[in-house]
Amino acid sequence: MPSPVINLPPQPDRVLVDIAEYVLNVEIKSADAYETALYCLIDTLGCGLEALQYPACTKLLGPVVPGATLTNGARVPGTQHQLDPVQAAFNIGTMVRWLDFNDTWLAAEWGHPSDNLGAILAIADWVSREAIATGKPPLLMKDVLNAMIKAHEIQGCLALENSFNQVGLDHVILVKIASTAVAAQLLDLSKDETISALSQAWLDGHSLRTYRHSPNTGSRKSWAAGDATSRAVRLALISRTGEMGYASALTAERWGFYDVLFKGREFSFQRPYGSYVMENILFKISFPAEFHSQTAVEAAMTLHNTLKLMGKTSDDIESVVVRTHEACIRIIDKKGPLHNPADRDHCIQYMVAVPLIFGRLTAADYEDSIAADMRIDLLRSKINCIEDPEFTTDYHDPEKRSIANGLTVTLRDGTVLDEVVVHYPVGHRRRRKEGIPLLVEKFKINLARQFPEKQQEQILDASLNSVVLHNMPVNEYMDLYVI
Repeated sequence: MPSPVINLPPQPDRVLVDIAEYVLNVEIKSADAYETALYCLIDTLGCGLEALQYPACTKLLGPVVPGATLTNGARVPGTQHQLDPVQAAFNIGTMVRWLDFNDTWLAAEWGHPSDNLGAILAIADWVSREAIATGKPPLLMKDVLNAMIKAHEIQGCLALENSFNQVGLDHVILVKIASTAVAAQLLDLSKDETISALSQAWLDGHSLRTYRHSPNTGSRKSWAAGDATSRAVRLALISRTGEMGYASALTAERWGFYDVLFKGREFSFQRPYGSYVMENILFKISFPAEFHSQTAVEAAMTLHNTLKLMGKTSDDIESVVVRTHEACIRIIDKKGPLHNPADRDHCIQYMVAVPLIFGRLTAADYEDSIAADMRIDLLRSKINCIEDPEFTTDYHDPEKRSIANGLTVTLRDGTVLDEVVVHYPVGHRRRRKEGIPLLVEKFKINLARQFPEKQQEQILDASLNSVVLHNMPVNEYMDLYVI
């Protein structure tokens, strides 16, 4: 007969303790991290404002029950919604991720750490309004930036060595974990309560990647992060009541996360938690495209101009070879019919064909009206990817973190154009000096989509001065975005 289980309470898993101690106790001293977080804040909010131009996004926003609102609720930027923090997190998280235009982190797992802003802003705004209502001081925007740095770090460090996609789990699992941690800190939970909240997050049901891959690619990938942030807020609030946690949620034999969902492997870590991820985050500045294709799109834009100077067009192209890295081939190398915008913005052939034809790639170019142009599918059929092992190595090198693509175009008359290779996109840390002015301009364009000129100026004055921003109450900053 099997031996009886000795029912002694386990010590909390080290992973849970490390995250809790980091989020509650570590002081972020990096000026670079805070400066980058400021730009990350405005870029992420700008992406959300642009998403409000799309009915497919806005139909999902607002309260769960139409007409419901909450006194002292969290504001949803660019709208009049004032919601409970769980639903506000879903709204904000959905907005900022909808167009695949916010920041990116690439490693063994990839993802978009600014997705966590859905939870951070919702909790921070609600906590601040509740505090003011009871005569207490609100949180400041520096607290938001601090939470962003820590959420980026938790998600990014877990992603460096641990591939969740390899076991079929979507990367928003890491949004849920990071958002739970910083939500706990913003709610002023104790260490034990924070560990309990994190254990609940690891035990939670986790999203499969089905909605990101052919033949099921669909729009859930645009609201999956909102779903993860809202769930994180819910679990942090549950833990605030004193609800018990589960100390060995990861390591429990047979029933823990490692055995059930990670093939019995424990997580490995490349570095301790600090501010590395925010300092090295990748911004999507030029194109709303899945990040593994960013440099390919930039190369395609260059080749479009080359063709124009030659008096040629995309109609003169016989074939295109994309020399790329393994992750690009695994995620977005796609042939055959594309059924919706979500399908198209995860197809490198589509994202290369559009700029070769039109000399642009915007969010609108994924819509049916543009995709109906027969030249796109014709050119897609001529584009093939090949892996360059050196590109793959440099992609994983923590000192390089390149996302290289090289495009070679052969024309119908036999002419082979010089290969255009781009190793680092404009949003890479190595191109910060070039990228930040463009990022600010992107933010200004997105503000103009939603607000009158005077309101745009008020937002810019508050956002681009770090001293003003750091010391502004969260609720006052969020009120700037009420339409």
